[in-house]
Amino acid sequence: MTSKVDEALGYEQARDELIEVVRRLEAGGTTLEESLALWERGEELAKVCRRRLDGARARLDAALAEEEEAAAAEGEAGDEE
Repeated sequence: MTSKVDEALGYEQARDELIEVVRRLEAGGTTLEESLALWERGEELAKVCRRRLDGARARLDAALAEEEEAAAAEGEAGDEE
């Protein structure tokens, strides 16, 4: 479950922290418990990033649909003249 603090993270913040988590995991030298904690943190950060990207995609899709509707309405109005 993602915390309220994680939800407050912007995409760039979550991505940057996720990159650091991955770097630390790849570098090794951590205990099993530390590695598991890093993995779990990485999973949460990935969820935050995914939600942010999904939200951005939905906003973009809505804006494009609105633009298409406006263009279609203008085309219909032009046909009536």
